[in-house]
Amino acid sequence: MLGERLFNAAAERLAAARSRIRRIERRELSEFRRWIQNTDNLLHLSIVLFVPVVIGIVTYLSNHVQTLSFLLFPPLASGTYTLFSDPDGRHADPVRFVASLSSGALCGLAAYSTTAWLYGDTGGAFVHPESAALAIFLTGLVTWAGHVEAPSAFSTALLALVTGDVDPVTYVVSVFLAAVFVAGAFVIWRESFYEKRAEYLYETVHGDDHVLVPMRGETAERTALFGARLAAAHEAGKVVLLEVVSEERADAFDPDDPSPFHESIGDSDGPEEADPTETDSDAAARDGAVAGDADPDAGSTESGPMLMRETVQRLERCAASIHTRVGVPCEVVVVSGDPVTATVEAARDANCDLVVTPYEEDRGTLSSFVRGVFASDLDAVAFRSMLDRRRWTRVLVLVARPGDVAHGMIDFATRLTGDRGTVSVTTCIGSEVERRTAETHLDHLVETVSGNVETRVARSDVDDFIAANAGNYDLLVLGSSGERSPASRFVSPPTFQRLQELDCDVAVFDRGRP
Repeated sequence: MLGERLFNAAAERLAAARSRIRRIERRELSEFRRWIQNTDNLLHLSIVLFVPVVIGIVTYLSNHVQTLSFLLFPPLASGTYTLFSDPDGRHADPVRFVASLSSGALCGLAAYSTTAWLYGDTGGAFVHPESAALAIFLTGLVTWAGHVEAPSAFSTALLALVTGDVDPVTYVVSVFLAAVFVAGAFVIWRESFYEKRAEYLYETVHGDDHVLVPMRGETAERTALFGARLAAAHEAGKVVLLEVVSEERADAFDPDDPSPFHESIGDSDGPEEADPTETDSDAAARDGAVAGDADPDAGSTESGPMLMRETVQRLERCAASIHTRVGVPCEVVVVSGDPVTATVEAARDANCDLVVTPYEEDRGTLSSFVRGVFASDLDAVAFRSMLDRRRWTRVLVLVARPGDVAHGMIDFATRLTGDRGTVSVTTCIGSEVERRTAETHLDHLVETVSGNVETRVARSDVDDFIAANAGNYDLLVLGSSGERSPASRFVSPPTFQRLQELDCDVAVFDRGRP
């Protein structure tokens, strides 16, 4: 009996240890995934992993194919780094890469042959200064005329003068063959992985199509419509409207009542085409005819079952309105318990990967409910509705740094605007020396999305830029600064908490924590 208890206790400890190890592995894997979603990190990792493999294969071939010369490796390694470090740069053209290395080698061969004819073949390591000058001069002319300028071309030109026992013609041939091999490997990597990295790495491209909307506050219906627009971008999108009630109201509900706790309304037939002449007030009036004007607090003096029926009916009317306007399936869920815990559990039960909640403040800071949702492992958006908008066609995305949060915000913005609207991805800098780096980061961010997307680098304070430009847009999207430490947020509060009254809606995006 004692042995059995000891065995059971050891088995429980082993199971707990294995579960803890799995959680650590999932957290580390998630952290690595987010790290590699930064394009700069992805490029550096590719250089570390792919460039050595490519050079190693070329070295293997050089040891087995007498045509290949070891002197090609210095310019080849330099050119390979140039290709992989900036796949979209002006020097990342495979044809230009092969042409530049080969033309440099040919120019070096021409300079070598000319000086050998003039002075005789001296052999050894001695190089005439005239040979070096002529090689560089010819390389500059040829690459300039052929628009194939590349630093590696000048390296191959000079190395052709010191081939030693290797015939210079053999060196030129080996440069061409090795360059063709490296260019082919680069094309395969770029087209098969780099240009499709959004499909492999960025979770929001495939996820965040099942949206849970807690129906809280006066802007709940507008928030639900905003969430539906996000879900409608994917064919498998759906919206779940959630109401969290007290335990007393839930216990008083009659299970035989025809109004259910969980109801699904409609199938996705595609979004309704908007009437270009319809105004926001017209849309609101039309929605009111569908959704009704039920007050969520109406009947507060009635019994628990009556309140529950009114709650479910109110959600069903809102769900029918959303399905009519947007065309996505809409479910209604009523649960009881702690608001944050019940919301997170309802999202998991409904297979939702995104929570879109109305923006709430308490004494100038986020409410405990929004903070609780942001602290969960689910992606979340706090939507601050300032005007009664039904569509968002001009969206400003404010990016502080590259990464998965920035990709998520841009993806959501393009979902809302589609092909008809415009997304402006903007970052603010403090000095002009930061401009080029900022422009490169923005280019890497937007090249993975489609639609009308522009980039903008503003030399301005973030608060001043928002105050001056937000009125030109329908929606401002920014991050929750969840990746910053509590001390950092205490010293410098997140941007969205410093915003004053704006003439546009605001969406605060928070990436779920593993």
